[in-house]
Amino acid sequence: MNATVNTETGPIAGTVILTIKPGREDEFLDLLHPVLDAMRYEATFINAFLHHHPDEPNRFMLYETWTDLEDLMEVQMHRPYRQAFWDSLPGLLAVPREIIVWTPMRSDIALFSGRS
Repeated sequence: MNATVNTETGPIAGTVILTIKPGREDEFLDLLHPVLDAMRYEATFINAFLHHHPDEPNRFMLYETWTDLEDLMEVQMHRPYRQAFWDSLPGLLAVPREIIVWTPMRSDIALFSGRS
């Protein structure tokens, strides 16, 4: 699926740091994975990467890239497939989320995973 870029606003990238109450990590991931699975079919979606802190098992970082910030905020954040996640998030978070929006400048991705 090809996404068109809104030249007035996008593309944008966002990082979201989520610190989950200890022992609730599996519940959090069970709610998040269906959201990530559904997002990939959205017209303005580019990519998402979920990261886990190596020393803090209850800390996660989500990196997302979208073609249009306005569409993300006004349409995508309100999709029905996100509702269970949004409803549960306040009870799962140990501290408020840290959200930062970025303007992508460059992307480098290895084409082959094997190295000689």
